[in-house]
Amino acid sequence: MRMPVAAIIVAAGASSRLGQPKQLVRVDGEPLLQRAIRCAREAGAMPVFAVLGAYRERIEKAVQFGDATVIANSEWEEGLASSIRAGVGAMDARTEAAGVLLMTCDQPRVTAKHLREMIEAFDAQRETPMIASIYAGVRGTPAIFPRAMFADLLGLRGDRGARGLLVNASLPVLEIQFEGGEVDIDRPSDLAELG
Repeated sequence: MRMPVAAIIVAAGASSRLGQPKQLVRVDGEPLLQRAIRCAREAGAMPVFAVLGAYRERIEKAVQFGDATVIANSEWEEGLASSIRAGVGAMDARTEAAGVLLMTCDQPRVTAKHLREMIEAFDAQRETPMIASIYAGVRGTPAIFPRAMFADLLGLRGDRGARGLLVNASLPVLEIQFEGGEVDIDRPSDLAELG
């Protein structure tokens, strides 16, 4: 039996273009961050980590984390890479996971079914690949990185996520279609389109 896949939900940004914390935007009555945690848990990821930065205290009061662990990223203003480093560093110290499911909290179309499909594909491979969601012709998150890639994740810098690792892959990448993956919440107009 393979070791579990842990999940890291990157949710530390200030949502400056949106004008309110996107982590707390409600979709079907549920804050986006809480929804991401629930989907990761229902998909079988364990343990689940949520990396917070801006609005941390406000988010902690508004979201039910259950058994998910909150990681405080004091360097969140650097951008996405700092949250990935904080999450991977904390996760690696606490679990022997075979891989990490890296997620953002602002993809409202993500489902536990899609995440489970990714984890099952990861578990089924003998040669440990990266698993990327593919949408609008682009590889992106959610994505699973095997333990062999943790050093690469810890080496990320600036306001860049892990997409570069998926595009310039040193390991095989298995693509899983993610219908609606391109829908994210960045601007007030994105909220209007959600309906």
